[in-house]
Amino acid sequence: MTHFTIDRRTLMLTVAAMAAGAGAARAQDAWPKGRQLRVVVPFPPGGATDVVGRIVADKLGQIWGQTLVVENRAGAGGNIGNEAVARAEPNGDTLLVGTVGLTTNQFLYPKLNYDPVADFAPVSLLAMVPNLLVVSKTLPVNSVAELIAYAKANPGKLNYGSSGVGTSIHLSGELFQRMTGVKMVHVPYRGSAQATQDLIAGRLDLMFDNISQALPHAQAGSTKALAITTAKRSPVTPDFETVAATVPGFDVSSWFGYLMHRKTPAAILQKAAADTRAAVADPAVQERLKATGAIPVGSTPDEFAAMIAAETKMWGTVIREANIKAD
Repeated sequence: MTHFTIDRRTLMLTVAAMAAGAGAARAQDAWPKGRQLRVVVPFPPGGATDVVGRIVADKLGQIWGQTLVVENRAGAGGNIGNEAVARAEPNGDTLLVGTVGLTTNQFLYPKLNYDPVADFAPVSLLAMVPNLLVVSKTLPVNSVAELIAYAKANPGKLNYGSSGVGTSIHLSGELFQRMTGVKMVHVPYRGSAQATQDLIAGRLDLMFDNISQALPHAQAGSTKALAITTAKRSPVTPDFETVAATVPGFDVSSWFGYLMHRKTPAAILQKAAADTRAAVADPAVQERLKATGAIPVGSTPDEFAAMIAAETKMWGTVIREANIKAD
């Protein structure tokens, strides 16, 4: 899995430079007052995409002195929301909360009504989010090793949920099967919140859910958390063991970032990128993100574009080799 890091000193210098030029930026507002700004989340409310996108949108609203309306446009593994932004007027009024679907859906679907590269301009990577392997309270396993043993003793009987075909939640399960030799049944949902409800009710056996969504339920005892999917323990939730401790080489993270229409004026893109980095660097925002298990990042558009390209190459190979197709 490709990890994305940013030098902290560089980030702080960038934020300082933005603060120095804030007066000039405010003197020529990129967005005239009275225009409605919106953030499109391509998944239902309650999941990690929604939570991370809203936390940063709240701070951006404060910076811009305007309310950003969050619209949940769920369906087709994020394609409905992605297409809505690709077809929106490129005036800077619409932000997309992009996810791994921007790198995987082109390999999963026979045709997309948007181009994941040509139609979107990266603004900033907001956060990296480990997935958390959680199981139903009724499943008689309490570790990754026990899960593997149980799955091998019951081939094809365990089911695992996801927020849709090709999401990092689904691909985590696919990678787990390939690396351990177990056989499980994938059950896709329109979002992880719905899948979680079935997990809590015992209708699902397990999930590799975004930690932002899974952590509260595990902490409440509604589910059992076994391990996180990053290669090393997360600095935000260091108590969780890694899947890689039992399955060497296993390493998956979800990520969330802002993008705009590719034809958005350069001045607006630059201002959105600078202000988004400032929003993510805000101590209160950092604490809110960390409380969900997310690792705050904040990046330049070029850094975000490079990460998207690396993810596209990696997941494209996995999807083709496993012959995964969206229904």
